[in-house]
Amino acid sequence: MNEFDFHNSSFNFFNGTPWFVYECTINLDKDYRRIALFLLYLLLFMVGLAENTLVVWVNWRRRHSANGVLFCVINVSLSDLMVVLMMPFFMLEVTMDKVWLWGRFLCKVTHLIYVVNFYSSSFFLAFMTLERYLSLSRPSSPACFPVARRRRWLLCGGLWLFSLFLALLENFHMDLLEWDEPGCYMLPENNYTEWFVSISFLCLIFQFLVPVSIIVTCNVLIARAVRSAPDVQGRRDVWLVHVYSLVFVICWLPYHMVMFLMMVDDLDPHVFSCNTVEVLYFSYSVVQCLSLFHCIANPVLYNFLSKSFRTNLINAVVHYVPREGPGGSNPQETAPNARGPDTGKKECKLSNMSTSHSDVAAS
Repeated sequence: MNEFDFHNSSFNFFNGTPWFVYECTINLDKDYRRIALFLLYLLLFMVGLAENTLVVWVNWRRRHSANGVLFCVINVSLSDLMVVLMMPFFMLEVTMDKVWLWGRFLCKVTHLIYVVNFYSSSFFLAFMTLERYLSLSRPSSPACFPVARRRRWLLCGGLWLFSLFLALLENFHMDLLEWDEPGCYMLPENNYTEWFVSISFLCLIFQFLVPVSIIVTCNVLIARAVRSAPDVQGRRDVWLVHVYSLVFVICWLPYHMVMFLMMVDDLDPHVFSCNTVEVLYFSYSVVQCLSLFHCIANPVLYNFLSKSFRTNLINAVVHYVPREGPGGSNPQETAPNARGPDTGKKECKLSNMSTSHSDVAAS
């Protein structure tokens, strides 16, 4: 979204003079950025929609499993799927140069859903990693998402509600503003700098620093435990544990670095040159778009690389493929006999296996 582009072009003053009257020598191609952002959003939408829909479809069938990691995977996929469904609005907004044609209600709702995902995806990834570490180090102790359904759903609901609360703090000042063309902007009437810095600081703490600390620490401990355990197989895949941390950092660190520098510019408008400020606000929408690549990376890392997920995917597809028995008889009657009793038992056993990246730690 374009909520911050308007800010620095209107509210930073130096000795009573707006900053933008000072000459900037840099010339950035915004048309090229629009084309690049449209193509990136289109890629994210098509691939993210296919991946996350498939992951939710396969894993939802086993949502009552005792596996807490699987429960987190479902919530991460639901969170990513919600923001993927909002991407057509972002694509059209970018194409029309920040013009918003879908009214005030969708302006608020699309941004709210985006920010809820912004927090919830990171929260559930952090809890998923913590769950894996606890299940590996203390298999007999209660996990973060225990088997008891009431406690599990209470914790799940608490994380979603906390994400919604943080999103509402930001979404409160999101509104449709009309100048030459209507635009969806985040603009409070008073104390913009104080509000923006506060929201940016909360975002930095809760969306990035806390989750990345949990994810990196737990993954390092998991890799160390797997490497030193004599009875654990698949040590060649230990490197994958570190890829989980690396992907999270790659997706979110550039975004938060730009946000932090923008926050510094708000607190002291004289720290950066005009060219630096131009680059910051030019790159904001780019790093924001790139951060959404977690919607593509998460299904691959936490599902498609898992042998148990691929097995359950095959079983789910085979279950819905019609089979015609001998002599044109009803496939519903002949399919079980055609596969044999042993195959049915095997599929039942496979359907109860652990899904996602728990393969490395729980092999």
